[in-house]
Formats: sequence, C-alpha cells, structure tokens
Amino acid sequence: MQRERLTSSRSITDDKTPLPHPATTPEEDEALFDNDPWVEPPVHIDYGTNIRLGDNVFLNFNAVFLDTCLISIGSRTLVGPNVSFFSGTHPLDPALRNGTQGPELGKEIQIGEDCWIGGNVVILPGVTLGRGCVVGAGSVVTKDVPDFCVTAGNPARVLRKIETQMDPSQRGPVSTKDQVMGAEMPMAQQAKKLPERLQIETRGVPELAKELEATLSGL
Repeated sequence: MQRERLTSSRSITDDKTPLPHPATTPEEDEALFDNDPWVEPPVHIDYGTNIRLGDNVFLNFNAVFLDTCLISIGSRTLVGPNVSFFSGTHPLDPALRNGTQGPELGKEIQIGEDCWIGGNVVILPGVTLGRGCVVGAGSVVTKDVPDFCVTAGNPARVLRKIETQMDPSQRGPVSTKDQVMGAEMPMAQQAKKLPERLQIETRGVPELAKELEATLSGL
C-alpha cells in the first residue's frame, strides 16, 4: 500500500529516484517507506514541478497546489483535507490582467517542519509558516506566522503561542495544557490491550447480579 502511495507522492514532486526493491514480507516492505511522504488522492496540481515535500509529511484528500512558484512543506507536517496552496496570482489592474492573455505572477510558499494545517485552509502567495505552527480549519492565511503559534480566521491572525519543549526560546518546565493526555502508546498497541481492558471492566458483574437478585427477592 505504501509503495503505491509513494509512487503518487514522487510524481507530485517530480522525483525520479527509483523505488527500492520489494522486501521479503509485506511488513518489511512497508517499513522501507516509514519516513516517506504519505499522500491521499486525489491531488490537484497546476505545473507539478515546483513542489517539495519533507520526510513523513501527510497530505489528506483533495490537496490543491497552484505551483507557479515553489511550494515547500517541511518534515512531519500534517495537512488536512481540502487544503489549497496558491502561489500564483495576477495583477489587480484589469487592463494588465487581461484575461488569459495577461501575465501570471507568484511568490513562494514555505511551510515549516512539524506544522498541522486543518481542513479547508487556503494559503496565499508569499506566506511562510514557521516551525510547529497550527492553522485552524477553514482559515485563509495571508501573512507569515512565527514559529510555534496557533493561527485561525479569515484572514488568519495569531491567537497564541504554543508551549513546547521544541521551542529553544522557552526555558524551564513546560506546561501540559498543549499536550494530548492519555495517548501513551501507538493506536495499534492500544488495540491489542482492548480484550484485557474489557475483561477488567466486566469483572465483578456476576457478583453484582447476585446482589441485585437478593435485593429484589426481599421486596
């Protein structure tokens, strides 16, 4: 499965590097691509030669790239469904714009590492998202966003700073308010623990039934 996805992602970035030879088992073959970009189709692209994806990037369904200029997405960044990256633009003066006969302009879009972009976000020409940013769903990002910030709205504005040990400017102990609590192991391992948890949670039901029966019989 991941081999097919990687073929798709490499076609997006015009990467002609040959894929490694298939491994002995399906599990070993999947492991070969653990750090490669994960791209869910469909993807809509203008030129297809100005897109760069870092390691372990995830693109959800219906990503749109108008790659008039370079669009780069840093490693470990997660992109929600229906996100559009518009690096192309046109003159405001209609006399210069001139329909399909006028010029196409553009500015690069730079997405930092470790970002999370919610669904239905639009990112406009010239925008740089700093490292570790979070963009709220439905936002239209028109200006640069500093490292480790939450931004949302139309136009998007910075709402607050993210507390994280990844930020070298933050000294001392970091609050846990920006951390998801309870997810202490991968989901696959959690699933393996499910039968054990169910056994623990249902333990004592027969005793409760006997107690209830005794109570009812005394009425």
